[in-house]
Amino acid sequence: MADTIMLEIVTPTGVALRKEVTDVTAPSVAGEFGVMPGHLPLLAALRTGLVTYHEGGKEHRLAVAHGFVEVVGDKALLLTEKYVNKDDVDVVRVRLRLKEVDAELDHWQGDLTDPLRRTLIEEEQWLATQLELIGDPPLPLVREDTRFIAEHAEAPPVEEMVEGQTPDESLTDHKKPGSAFPEA
Repeated sequence: MADTIMLEIVTPTGVALRKEVTDVTAPSVAGEFGVMPGHLPLLAALRTGLVTYHEGGKEHRLAVAHGFVEVVGDKALLLTEKYVNKDDVDVVRVRLRLKEVDAELDHWQGDLTDPLRRTLIEEEQWLATQLELIGDPPLPLVREDTRFIAEHAEAPPVEEMVEGQTPDESLTDHKKPGSAFPEA
């Protein structure tokens, strides 16, 4: 058994990275997973996130967008839409675009299943991952349908719950006359 594995990252424009590494950690839709020499064959859907690998005793990180990962023998192949390493992140451009995308999603009035919305969410995730790569992550993004649900929920915000109460109890209390929670 070899002491290293070949890490290869391929984008639509070609091979972005090819290195002999001791291990790789990558994000999949089922969670992060690690690959070491002798790993069993694996095929998984890759999600946007950070890839970590060790080469020559040093840890390296990079960002990838969604795609697929295949592990066969002592080779880990990541097929991804996008790839960037820390030195190539244009911080000003990324922050500006993230602000624009976030504002567009905040004011989204269309159908929640609109493909344009999905594209914006994916772009937002990619931009946030780049900021995480450089050590400046934005607040956690829980986008999907949670923003719509939060705007239309009847429960009071968590900040308004009385200590020790469950969300259901707070919902009941804030509708009672004389409660600490005024009617909306």
